Amino acid sequence: MTRVGKYHVALIGVAALILLMSLVRMVSGQNDITSSGTFAAGLLLAVPIGLAGLGGLWAERAGVVNIGLEGMMVLGTWFAGWAGYQWGPVAALAAGLLGGALGGLLHAIATVSFGVDHIISGVAINLLGPGITRFLSEVLYKEGTPASEAGAGITTSPAITGKTWEPSLPLLSDGPDLLGKLESTHWFLLSDVAGILRGLTHNVNVLVILAVLLLPLTFFVLWHTSFGLRLRSAGENPWAAESLGVNVYRIKYLAVVISGAFAGLGGVFLVFVSNKYVEGQTAGRGFIGLAAMIFGNWRPGGLAVGAALFGYTEGLRLRSEGAVTSFFLFGAVLLLIYLGLQIRRLTAPDRPVELVAGRARQYTLMAVAALGAVVLFWLWLVVDKLEREFVFITPHVLTLLVLLVASQRLRMPKADGVRYRRGEQH
Repeated sequence: MTRVGKYHVALIGVAALILLMSLVRMVSGQNDITSSGTFAAGLLLAVPIGLAGLGGLWAERAGVVNIGLEGMMVLGTWFAGWAGYQWGPVAALAAGLLGGALGGLLHAIATVSFGVDHIISGVAINLLGPGITRFLSEVLYKEGTPASEAGAGITTSPAITGKTWEPSLPLLSDGPDLLGKLESTHWFLLSDVAGILRGLTHNVNVLVILAVLLLPLTFFVLWHTSFGLRLRSAGENPWAAESLGVNVYRIKYLAVVISGAFAGLGGVFLVFVSNKYVEGQTAGRGFIGLAAMIFGNWRPGGLAVGAALFGYTEGLRLRSEGAVTSFFLFGAVLLLIYLGLQIRRLTAPDRPVELVAGRARQYTLMAVAALGAVVLFWLWLVVDKLEREFVFITPHVLTLLVLLVASQRLRMPKADGVRYRRGEQH
């Protein structure tokens, strides 16, 4: 299939997904499934996850596993809050980027220069990040300090001075709210499309747009420039890249420092949303960003889909706890669609040989899918509202399930996590 064909398939998939969401909304009566408020909240929630995932993408494409994204995000949030209350949002942005980059530099020194196991180094940074920031808070924000008089506490910074959010884009936010009027009609499909478009375009902040644009920019740099080719070659076969004159050490250092800066930028975004640093405000988004990157098969487009998935489920949970039960119906319909596709493949006259040979396994998967569809549909009928604890973990569970389904097609860079030494034979 050509590249154009893949884009066509993606567009058809998006259209089918919107149609399915509209159907579930009509049947369940939960209008928040496709409301503009849900998608606006989902967009805000997806941005820091996507930025953390981009950080992981840069590092791992260069062959360095970076599970320290959470710790780097924490450093970004603290430094953004510390600089922001003193010198304003521009200083917060610069300090957050620097804080995350310093975490990336530490990871690069440990893994690239000293050959420390990448997982161990990442875990250490995840422990160091909260520890260092708590120590700095106790020193700089304790009672009697200027920061304390400005409103700081041991777990929070003072509010950022100045305006942290740039104005919305006028072309997307001004004028008559035609999409809002169409959304309020609750017509099948039309109001759903209007709600989705309004949530993604109405009162959209410039910072959100810039963060989203980093995805295609990363794709262009890594896949359409000579620098990106050298970086990806360091992640696939650093010894071959070395033989062609690539400075693998420098490439890996640059990639991991940029990785930390992206994670720090995700932390800055969280600080701008709350207007100050708050201890624990990353809430595991670094780990979720890493999961989104893996789900996206180490590519920016797939990463965007993974971040959007978690952002949407989290936004729906915040908007309406009752709407979360609609995931049961949504999952049942998806399993039925999968079941129908499998039946079509098995009964096709030109079915592949491997399907014929593995017919018993296919029948087992189909039986499991049918049973799962029945169970999910039954849960949707009998469960009116989930307990709050189950609602809270729904986005995390959904992320794990998607990763399990996607794990069959994943291909990480061949030298990802491999210890590299110049001149050694692999």
